[in-house]
Amino acid sequence: MPFDVLLVDDHKIMRDGIKAILERDPEFRVVGEAESGADALQFVKLHHPELVLMDIGLPGLNGVETTAEILRHHPECKVVILSMYDDENSVVGAVRSGARGFILKKVSDNDLLEALHVVARGGAYLSPQVSDRLLNRIQKGDLESKQHSSVLEGLSPREVQVLRMVAEGKTSKEIANMLDLREQTVRSYRKTMMKKLGINNVAGLTQLALSSGLTQLASDSAHGGHE
Repeated sequence: MPFDVLLVDDHKIMRDGIKAILERDPEFRVVGEAESGADALQFVKLHHPELVLMDIGLPGLNGVETTAEILRHHPECKVVILSMYDDENSVVGAVRSGARGFILKKVSDNDLLEALHVVARGGAYLSPQVSDRLLNRIQKGDLESKQHSSVLEGLSPREVQVLRMVAEGKTSKEIANMLDLREQTVRSYRKTMMKKLGINNVAGLTQLALSSGLTQLASDSAHGGHE
């Protein structure tokens, strides 16, 4: 039986290209496509695909956040992140979200299929360029120190998620709709974050998110650097 795959990317031409590649391999069957994180969450909830091939730079919930949400409800699902960029923050974020693979979009067709075969069988896969860079950073000793010195270290994953959306200018109602939460719950997250971070207003939260690089994925998308 082939592995059922969901493709998640807001560019149809990208989905079409990947679908054409997968259709050449009898071990994979594309059973659905999604343009956003919210659409992906709904599809997984209804159809339970075994593999999700996820663009990292989605509108609304980005690929890392969508992965975390999918695996929170469907831990048996295997997610592979696709990205144009190999920066350490994106890779570490993807791994921490539970993704089993991180693949650069410039890889060959064969490399993409190899990665999916590895993940489908329970393994993990990082594009060679990504693993080399991470290894160098870890050997230098500066990757972990950078992560642990972050002012966001005391926030929960959900609070970081809400913080990024606040920094992007989304209202509590919009955030609640995206994350399937009550509006009052989102307000409570904002209040708790401000207390933890010693910040008294939304402008301060926004500045902190920008200075920490938390909104990098969103700003890349907004300026045409979409992944």
